[in-house]
Amino acid sequence: MPVERIFSSTDSIWGWWKIAEDEPSLAALLPDDKVSEALTNTLKRREFLAGRALVKSLLNEWQLPFKGLRKNAFGKPFLAESDIRISLSHSYPYVAAILHRSKNVGIDLEQPKTKLLRIAPRVLALHELTDAGENVVKHCIYWCAKETLIKIYGKKDLIFSKNLLIEPFSQGQKGNLIGRIVARNTETAIPLEYLVSENFVVVVSH
Repeated sequence: MPVERIFSSTDSIWGWWKIAEDEPSLAALLPDDKVSEALTNTLKRREFLAGRALVKSLLNEWQLPFKGLRKNAFGKPFLAESDIRISLSHSYPYVAAILHRSKNVGIDLEQPKTKLLRIAPRVLALHELTDAGENVVKHCIYWCAKETLIKIYGKKDLIFSKNLLIEPFSQGQKGNLIGRIVARNTETAIPLEYLVSENFVVVVSH
């Protein structure tokens, strides 16, 4: 099983999976959860299956059954026949997932790429742009943090540069962030955690 890392606490569990299997091997792990026929891209189909296999593995750590994933009207995934909250992220060949027993959660995994510098003026606030500079890894942390916040929020009606804000930070291999969701005349502070690996960045809600 290519579950590379699992992090667990009393109420939450998260980790990532490196896809090494072909589609039939992944499908065999999920006999009752078929890949969507709308996914015609081979890599996307493998991501779809690997994400569910990872969720199943995380639930197994809690000795709970996996009965499939569904999506709500806003495209947010949820577990069938369960109140456990979930968030997923894909960046081939990796998938990541987090579960929480009662609270909305978010996770995002991305591979640092120079294209983040090109899109940064559209997604980062001025203080974030200044802090990130030309550091591609730091730009990736900011991007993942904002994606994590919007997954916690659960809807897609926010502007990244105005409604999803991250406090400047000193970059290390791992660390804590403070994110803020500014929406509907309220501001909610969200503690986040980031980890920089050799191949990707991952940000997860505490």
